[in-house]
Amino acid sequence: MIALLRFLLMGFVVLTVVYVSVSLYSRAMRRQKLRRHWDEKIGTGDRDAFVRKGLALYDRSLRRRLILGVYIIPMIVVGTIVYIVNYT
Repeated sequence: MIALLRFLLMGFVVLTVVYVSVSLYSRAMRRQKLRRHWDEKIGTGDRDAFVRKGLALYDRSLRRRLILGVYIIPMIVVGTIVYIVNYT
């Protein structure tokens, strides 16, 4: 049982690193797309305000929430494997 808890703790740490990396990468890509869109289509006004507004919309988007699958899917898989191995 202690080995399982250690495994889950280490898995949680690894998944946290993966989540932070994917989240920062996705946000950077969104910022880059917003800047490129402003340069190509709009070109007038406050670029930083446009990017801030776009990132605020991104923070509430489905894509941002889907990144949480980095935690959910591996935990479901590990839980299912542990259940199948021990109880069937």
